[in-house]
Amino acid sequence: MSEETPEIQVDTDWKAEAQAEKEKLSSTEGDSQKARALPPADFKGLIGLLASQAIMGLGAMPDPSGRGVVIDLDGARFAIDLLVVIQEKTKGNLEEEESTELETLIVELRARFVQVSDLVAQQQAGGVATDPSGGGDSGIITP
Repeated sequence: MSEETPEIQVDTDWKAEAQAEKEKLSSTEGDSQKARALPPADFKGLIGLLASQAIMGLGAMPDPSGRGVVIDLDGARFAIDLLVVIQEKTKGNLEEEESTELETLIVELRARFVQVSDLVAQQQAGGVATDPSGGGDSGIITP
């Protein structure tokens, strides 16, 4: 048996491959950061944020136990009232489209508030309440 020393082969392209992989990873990180970018801070975003809070308080969030939905009428009322304050304080300073959108949003949220309030009252009175979409029994859970 003869002793042979293994021959070392050096891949001269390993640095180029490593650099290409690094660039690929940094470009995908940049893409994911762009996807997580926040929307612009504008009037539509402000009223959308408040409307989302109102909708969540009106039962859009399921109860963690899975038994129903969480209703926070006080929180929903507060968010709707804030939208009304914005409407009053910006009267005459909004574009026609913004003013119309805000008015429509307030009217729809108020109608939904009344509907959900009635359902909660029925449930608390021992009546059979159905969910706001009309799809059967609701499990309304108030905080």
